[in-house]
Amino acid sequence: MTNYFVTGATGFIGRRLTARLLARPETGTVYALVRETSRGRLAALAEQWPHAERLVPVTGDLTEDALGVDRAGLDKIDHVLHLGAIYDLTAKEEANRAANVDGTRNVIAFAAAAGASWLHHVSSIAVAGNHPGKFTESDFDLGQGFDSPYHATKFEAEKLVREQDAVPFKVYRPSAVVGDSRSGEMDKVDGPYYFLPAISRLSALPARLPLAGPDLGATNLVPVDYVVDAIEWLMHRDAPSGSTYHLGSPRPQPLNEVYNAFAAAAGAPRIGATTPPRVSAAVRAAGKRLAKWGAAGVDRLPGGYSARKAVLTELGVPIEVLPHLSLEVDFDTAATTAALVGSGIELPELADYAGPLYRYWLEHLDVDRARRRRGKEPLRGRTVLITGASSGIGEATAIQVAAREATVLLVARRADELERVRAKIAEGGGKAAVYQCDLTDGDAVDRLVKDVLADFGGVDMLVNNAGRSIRRSIRHSTERFHDFERTMAINYFGPVRLILGLLPSMTERRFGHIVNVTTQGLQTDTPRFAAYLASKAALEEFGLAAGRETLSDGITFSSVRMPLVRTDMIAPTGLYRTLPASSPEKAAELVVKALEKRPEIVSRPEGTAAELATRLMPRASRLAAHLAYSAVPESAPELKGKRRKAPLAGVAGAVTRLAWRRRS
Repeated sequence: MTNYFVTGATGFIGRRLTARLLARPETGTVYALVRETSRGRLAALAEQWPHAERLVPVTGDLTEDALGVDRAGLDKIDHVLHLGAIYDLTAKEEANRAANVDGTRNVIAFAAAAGASWLHHVSSIAVAGNHPGKFTESDFDLGQGFDSPYHATKFEAEKLVREQDAVPFKVYRPSAVVGDSRSGEMDKVDGPYYFLPAISRLSALPARLPLAGPDLGATNLVPVDYVVDAIEWLMHRDAPSGSTYHLGSPRPQPLNEVYNAFAAAAGAPRIGATTPPRVSAAVRAAGKRLAKWGAAGVDRLPGGYSARKAVLTELGVPIEVLPHLSLEVDFDTAATTAALVGSGIELPELADYAGPLYRYWLEHLDVDRARRRRGKEPLRGRTVLITGASSGIGEATAIQVAAREATVLLVARRADELERVRAKIAEGGGKAAVYQCDLTDGDAVDRLVKDVLADFGGVDMLVNNAGRSIRRSIRHSTERFHDFERTMAINYFGPVRLILGLLPSMTERRFGHIVNVTTQGLQTDTPRFAAYLASKAALEEFGLAAGRETLSDGITFSSVRMPLVRTDMIAPTGLYRTLPASSPEKAAELVVKALEKRPEIVSRPEGTAAELATRLMPRASRLAAHLAYSAVPESAPELKGKRRKAPLAGVAGAVTRLAWRRRS
């Protein structure tokens, strides 16, 4: 039986190669070096691997002497496969040196002490540095320089392997590794992926639009499945110690060709003509000088470098990557191609697998994927959380949103009523989930956020609809402060706590829209609603102010100034039975409009007119509201059975009081 010891088993290449080793019939044990903090991740990966019973986690660390491993419990090791390293141009030199150089030194010492038959070192084409021209498998130190700590430390690591003679070794040098050529699966944005956002935006232009440009140089890309297939084959093939393999394209891949491959997948215009070589060379040289001069000029300004880095970060391109977009070196793969004869392993053309790469990036790695519309319907595929969804406006909104193919998360205190709404949505072919929650209970709101994010990963849109109304004059509220506390609890503090809980995930996903259902009363300052209007005004102002902070994060707010709606909330007030009121369904249309169009304010014409009148004629509006207040009888429960002042008497008394006391 063959035993393996693998570093970097949880990495992008490592997890695939470890699974392949476990599946080999002659495999006995695969020991996987893993930090204590990563054991859970390894266990989760192993659930998908064949013959996971052959996997034995070994706690240790690349940066520790002898990897921090006690060899006493290990069987004889045939192959040490060293994949653990930092593959990141943005990492600091200290981190690169600790993982790539010190880590490799410790792996060599471990392999020698364990009496391993072979050491397989996965290096990189980075070892060629800035060498111009052809670089073969037998080449190594040609006096090349290195433009980054990553390139330099990969060279030093391979040098350590080559200079030792304690363990026979093979070296594998992949080029820039991209996703799986069949599924497109990739675990991070790197290399050409940095420019897929630009290509996706260019897809808005006609695909037949002719483009022309200079030759921008070349790169070298290789899909991860080819790398895994090749390493597995080559590490078990008879070859002398020191054999080195280039796992990459046999020819440089022009950046224009790379662009065209992804542009075809995205439906973007392609480059059809390239300027003559002399012109292209002049353009590249001028571009480098301009970039160097421009960067130097900007960097001389206070905060200039930070500003340049911030712009590039927003574009998704780390500033450290810019000098390495194209390669001067031409990697010869002739020896590797010869070694793979008979294996059936062939490197596919980028044009044949750019489609899967682009589609996987679009669905899983595009940082702006949450913002994209899925079809013409703006709510299709969205996850919309609605509070107060057990009846009235919330129920009607949930039904209309579900009919637009969104997934609706129903939140309210009454679980049985929520289930009724969910069943109604399901009958119509919609999707809904139920979450019972009292929004006045802070701990319950926190649990709601945790549960929703665990179940759905994120919320695209939030509708703060749950609310409490109270109609009571200030005169009869002086000993009822609890009315103001309870109103603020449900109308303001509950929604704000929910917003704050969901905001980090919305920020991370670069998309979110929050609809706060307020009231038309904010436009009229209706008497006897001081507690209710103050709480709704607080919520609306919170959204307006917060929305100005979160705009560039892709998070927006709307306030729906709802007119009088015939719901259970207004039932206790007998006066409302005589006033015109909207239906919950009509009211829900305003909320849906806010979700689809995302304006700051949604208001009915009559509310806008009343607000305009108040602004143009403030004194007259205030007097009219006061006289109306005087004419309408108080409806506080404690006044039941008491004699009430007639409307005319109330108005007459108010007018007399105002006129008589104006000049005292």
